[in-house]
Amino acid sequence: MQKALKILFIEDDTIEIIKFNRVLKTLGLNHIIIEAENGEDALVILKEKQTIPDIIVLDLNMPKLNGIEFLRIIKNDAMLKYIPAIILTTSNNHKDILECYKIGIAGYMLKPLKYEEYLDRIQKLVAYWTTNELIIP
Repeated sequence: MQKALKILFIEDDTIEIIKFNRVLKTLGLNHIIIEAENGEDALVILKEKQTIPDIIVLDLNMPKLNGIEFLRIIKNDAMLKYIPAIILTTSNNHKDILECYKIGIAGYMLKPLKYEEYLDRIQKLVAYWTTNELIIP
């Protein structure tokens, strides 16, 4: 049986949030999803430390605090820097990809247009992280 992950999902697009949750439900996965609309909201969740996620899945293009700015902040935090951060975005800009890996992300995934491909990618993403040994702060 797979362990339930606590996933901090940072996304400002309501359709993408619904799609992500629907994929997990379709796959019969009972992971705990903590939602944040942008990097600022996510930082509040993380700083409160009531629930520390196992992984963070985030978009790059968000209002207030974009994905790269958010990553720079958490990767400079002694406790939060060990949480694996996976980018899930439409940006295939080489500069974005390179910058994210320089900051220390655990993965970079493009959002496919077809639902079946999206479902496949999310299934592989959560399967990998449920079998990976994670650092518990």
